[in-house]
Amino acid sequence: MDGGHRPAAGVAGVPRDATRIGTGDARGQPSRESFGYHPEVSGSRYELETASDGSVSPPSKLWLLLEGRAAGELVTTLALRRWLRSLPGGDGHPALLLPGFLASDFSTRPLRRFLRDLGYWAHRWKLGRNLGPQNGLEGAMSRRLAELNERHGRRVSLIGWSLGGVYARVLANRHPQQVRSVITLGSPFARDTRANNSWRLYEAITGERLDQIEPERLAEVRRTPPVPTTSIFSRSDGITAWQSALESEGPESESVQVPGSHLGLGFNPLVLYVVADRLAQPVGNWRPFFRQGKSHPPGLRRPPEAQAAKDAERV
Repeated sequence: MDGGHRPAAGVAGVPRDATRIGTGDARGQPSRESFGYHPEVSGSRYELETASDGSVSPPSKLWLLLEGRAAGELVTTLALRRWLRSLPGGDGHPALLLPGFLASDFSTRPLRRFLRDLGYWAHRWKLGRNLGPQNGLEGAMSRRLAELNERHGRRVSLIGWSLGGVYARVLANRHPQQVRSVITLGSPFARDTRANNSWRLYEAITGERLDQIEPERLAEVRRTPPVPTTSIFSRSDGITAWQSALESEGPESESVQVPGSHLGLGFNPLVLYVVADRLAQPVGNWRPFFRQGKSHPPGLRRPPEAQAAKDAERV
């Protein structure tokens, strides 16, 4: 069943370097440690070097080896199910979830179930395993988007994980009249196309050299979609360099930094919290995630680089 039914119980997501797993404090609220949040692990330790030519290095092999922490993140999510179920529901609009490279609809199942629990119509992409933009994939995604837009009579929110987020940006730039919002999870759209630890495998499978992509195609990926757009990323991502997932702040665009692995982004409880908050934004009255008077769980950060990027664009 592909629709947006509301199961009795919900699944959820998880955080990143959860060296300790806690279920909450004495008041039943999630503790800082529950989210794998440790203030001593600050941004400076996650900085990746940028070469003088503007290129960005892939994440270190250490962070890549630590991607196994995604399993611990899932355990944390399960421990926080009650809290996640208490998050405010939305208006029931449709959402299309796009999986990452080599992944399928199975990978987005926890996130889809979570969204259905909140009252959204969360849909699979129904295009099998994501082997890159080949064999007419872009056209098939456009048709899937149009189908959901027509079925519900409402614009569709696009949620893309990794490469799926790259697709989401392209779809939104091509079909803005059908898209309500875009949320990307660790998606490499902003910088060096090889600033990740999967580019060799990508090139081997697709036959496409990432350093030879046509400028027009790159522009569709890097241009901020003309709809509310949020990029969620982790500085300790072991697959994608965080700089390549940084969206500059704008009238309807932003970046949100979470603690976590790349492989756990789709079920990280802090990611789920951000996704729920963003989808609940009323049409025509979008407000940024980080705003005066609005508090959030520990571990969520407003990256200063996103503000700096906005200022640089004004020059």
